[in-house]
Amino acid sequence: MELLQLVDNLSHEMYLRLKCAAETGKWPEGTPVDSAQQESALQISMAYQSRRLNATEFMSVGNDGQIVTKTKRELKKEFNQSESESSSDDNTIARFSDL
Repeated sequence: MELLQLVDNLSHEMYLRLKCAAETGKWPEGTPVDSAQQESALQISMAYQSRRLNATEFMSVGNDGQIVTKTKRELKKEFNQSESESSSDDNTIARFSDL
């Protein structure tokens, strides 16, 4: 099976298992992964990120297959936008007035 066909048919749960194996060298249940399996898991998880995820993390694989990094300024801007959006929605936990 071709890599992209595999990625197109891969469930999100399996992607998370492969990502864990690539990052830690172990399957989620703790069984060690050999180096060939880890290399394959890394390739598959990167292809999955590129093809199926719209990641907004500091470092990720973009839709074009290239590694995307964000500057500190971009991350701050995203954080400030999400903070202002969350403060304006109706799920406010507490609001204090001048006493």
